[in-house]
Amino acid sequence: MERAEDPIPRRLQGLPSRLINQVAMSANRLVDQAFAGPGLRRYHFSLLAALEEFGPASQAALGRRTGIDRSDIVATVNELAERGLVERSPDPDDRRRNVITVTPAGVRQLEVLDRLLAGAQEELLAALTGAEREQLMGLLARVAGRHTAAQ
Repeated sequence: MERAEDPIPRRLQGLPSRLINQVAMSANRLVDQAFAGPGLRRYHFSLLAALEEFGPASQAALGRRTGIDRSDIVATVNELAERGLVERSPDPDDRRRNVITVTPAGVRQLEVLDRLLAGAQEELLAALTGAEREQLMGLLARVAGRHTAAQ
């Protein structure tokens, strides 16, 4: 009979891929819980952040910037537009394409999400000192950068 407190096989304990996956699952859970209060998700945050930082963009450009699939971009933009957080308008250079713009309400919502996200990050990294957090971020950035460049 299996129990939650059963030991993990040694072969699995030290696998970096397994540990990174466990931390990623915890991080996603914490962020999802934080964003549940305002009824938003990580995709919403990503789109609002990209629009606020880079300005109006097509749905295709948003997908490339955020790594969100095209079909998910459409649904996410629809959800944000229904809440008045973004506006969709025809691109003056190509009427077949829409340009998405963050609204003032979207910027205010993004500020709320930033605070919620900071709390989730704090909880995720609570076991580490400030110096350890910086070191971890540097190491993760190097690993991610190497694999992003290889794609």
